[in-house]
Amino acid sequence: MHEILVLYYSRQGSTAALARHVCRGVDSVSGMKARLRTVAPVATTIERIEPSVPDDGPPYATHQDLIACSGLILGSPTRFGNMAAPLKYFLDGTSPLWLSGALKDKPAAVFTSTQTLHGGQETTLLSMMLPLLHHGMYLVGIPYTEPGLTETEAGGTPYGASHVAARSGAGALSEIEAALARALGVRVAALAARLTRRA
Repeated sequence: MHEILVLYYSRQGSTAALARHVCRGVDSVSGMKARLRTVAPVATTIERIEPSVPDDGPPYATHQDLIACSGLILGSPTRFGNMAAPLKYFLDGTSPLWLSGALKDKPAAVFTSTQTLHGGQETTLLSMMLPLLHHGMYLVGIPYTEPGLTETEAGGTPYGASHVAARSGAGALSEIEAALARALGVRVAALAARLTRRA
């Protein structure tokens, strides 16, 4: 069984809801299993040590999770059109993996949530792709053959799955948003399955 790491940060529950649907998509692909992980919050004024396991939700990600995975799907809420600081902080610490090429040739994708319809979803998704390109990963998006992409009146982009909280509430995904998140998980897992068979 090969694992796809679904790694996210969430404050209000919307990105976490997307992550769960991404995991369902991954788990629907034969021979693939989702590994759900999060990152610790960061503070701007002091350094604090978080416990290795949060009080609730999935465990915090480690570099070993990245090394062991067959693919990676990152999720973050938008912060002024960019990924949230806790996820960026975690990615900034992956230089040793870049030096070793640990993530090279693995498939990857991204997802996000915003409060408003034009809240910076696409720029956030693009900003999340940049470190993945530097790591030599294969980026996967959502093709327009997915019917929900042309039908959505909330979240959903070709760059990755997304959610607009103002439309249905924080953590309450529309049917199309949930379906596109699952489709993204399927695409990454299916590509990872093909790549691992060739290796």
